[in-house]
Amino acid sequence: MFALLQGVVEPMQIDADPQEDQQNAPDVNYVVENPTLDLEQYASSYCGLMRIERLQFIAEHCPQLRAEALKMALSFVHRTFNVDVYEEIHRKLTEATREVQGAPDAAVEGGAVEPPPLDTAWAESTRKKALLKLEKLDTDLKNYKGNSIKESIRRGHDDLGDHYLDCGDLSNALKCYSRARDYCTSAKHVINMCLNVIKVSVYLQNWSHVLSYVSKAESTPEIAEQRGERDCQSQSVLTKLKCAAGLAELASRKYKQAAKCFLLASFDHCDFAELLSPSNVAVYGGMCALATFDRQELQKNVISSSSFKLFLELEPQVRDIIFKFYESKYASCLKMLDEIKDNLLLDMYLAPHVLTLYTLIRNRALIQYFSPYVSADMTKMAQAFNTTVLALEDELTQLILEGLINARIDSHSKMSSDHSFIILYARDVDQRSHTFEKSIHMGKEFQRRAKAMILRAAVLRNQIHVKVPLHTGSPWGFQAALSTHLSCPPPLPFIFRIWISLRTDISFFILTSVPHSASLSVPPSNYLLSLFPFSHIRFVFLSFYLVDLWSTCIFYRPSSPSPPHLCSSQPSTTAHFHTSLALK
Repeated sequence: MFALLQGVVEPMQIDADPQEDQQNAPDVNYVVENPTLDLEQYASSYCGLMRIERLQFIAEHCPQLRAEALKMALSFVHRTFNVDVYEEIHRKLTEATREVQGAPDAAVEGGAVEPPPLDTAWAESTRKKALLKLEKLDTDLKNYKGNSIKESIRRGHDDLGDHYLDCGDLSNALKCYSRARDYCTSAKHVINMCLNVIKVSVYLQNWSHVLSYVSKAESTPEIAEQRGERDCQSQSVLTKLKCAAGLAELASRKYKQAAKCFLLASFDHCDFAELLSPSNVAVYGGMCALATFDRQELQKNVISSSSFKLFLELEPQVRDIIFKFYESKYASCLKMLDEIKDNLLLDMYLAPHVLTLYTLIRNRALIQYFSPYVSADMTKMAQAFNTTVLALEDELTQLILEGLINARIDSHSKMSSDHSFIILYARDVDQRSHTFEKSIHMGKEFQRRAKAMILRAAVLRNQIHVKVPLHTGSPWGFQAALSTHLSCPPPLPFIFRIWISLRTDISFFILTSVPHSASLSVPPSNYLLSLFPFSHIRFVFLSFYLVDLWSTCIFYRPSSPSPPHLCSSQPSTTAHFHTSLALK
């Protein structure tokens, strides 16, 4: 019934595949037996389609809460135009009630709680109301387009998108929200359009689309140009963008990036009930940070974060887990993680990643436990991690094979007595030699840079430069060759590079020892003779000059009357010849 706008030409291409992240879909076979979730409080943290979807997810994976979750979802969907979801939830609720009775085909007993009857009259009237509203909105949009008022057209597309979203037609809602992009007249309109597209893309689990529009919204002047002080509205928008980006990074299994996004959320402006609650920010950010941050990052960005502490106050168990992990109390930390595992498995966005995150957290705990030791008794280590020695040996073996722990296991004598006795030894790493090598390398680099700076300062102090005129009448000559060499030198032969290196060292010694300066505005044939009054220095530089002249004529003689590799075609130019650069 919602096919009136199907034939409209799209102003943009929705090119992202909503099914691209199917590998992250939760396992439909797992069942949660012992949840500690307050379902009513949980549902009150969300609104709209997100509340209905989360309740359906809980009903699918938790038999204990199935009937209650479906009843709540049925009452919420009754306030929308989504008749198809209403009928589907009612069917599931009927089946769940019969399963509780223990007789799927039997009639419901008088003492049992029956599901509310299917309200067919409401369903029929709601379908008619939805169709009438759709026709009205479509007519209004056509009138707006006839008047060519961009603001009215944009609002018309947004109203259509809201109606499609209320009806559960996510594809058409995304198209309508996207069409509004061409009619945005301010940065505020662009941000509103991006938030609408992000919201629907999250419902579709189209994560690449989410990240794309988060980037577009962050590049608007309202957000990009207010890095220092932001008003409440800008902070609220930025928090929504960071939360949406965190969800997308989490779904893409980029846990460290997800943690960074959630840590940037503002507690005072976290109002995004269409997608997630502040408690979700605490759990998602805390778990991802625990799995990927090192001790310094955990202390700086999580424990000492004044803003994220407010989120953690909503989830005391997650807060205590982070503190226990940081205090190296791994047994208590892992025990508390097991206690909240069932509740995490009932979260539709975190459930596909619970096992992966738990494995990463446990591996990081094992690595941090062993890092300060040369050897460790695996019996005591197993007690610290509340596991057996054999299970711990398997875990450590996998970490060693993956290169995460640089150690070896000595299990030679584990069968020599009644109890296991296995030692984990760190492999010999000569940190002293490594430190010395690094220090020597850094010292040589500093020496090279200091030498270059001293040489440059000496050349500038003595004002060494030469003006070289280019002779247009000469097909080639020393001036042209020298100018070519100074402006755009070709690759130097190996012997000439050795000569330049030796000459640079000698020039460095001479220039840094000359007590006076000289300004060279003379022809190149006698600038060296007039530079230094001392005979031995004049002899050395004259030798340099002759060898340079010979090398230039040998290696840089042009093959044509007009050298093709000359960088300048002007009649004359001024080439600054710095001996410190050694013709480089």
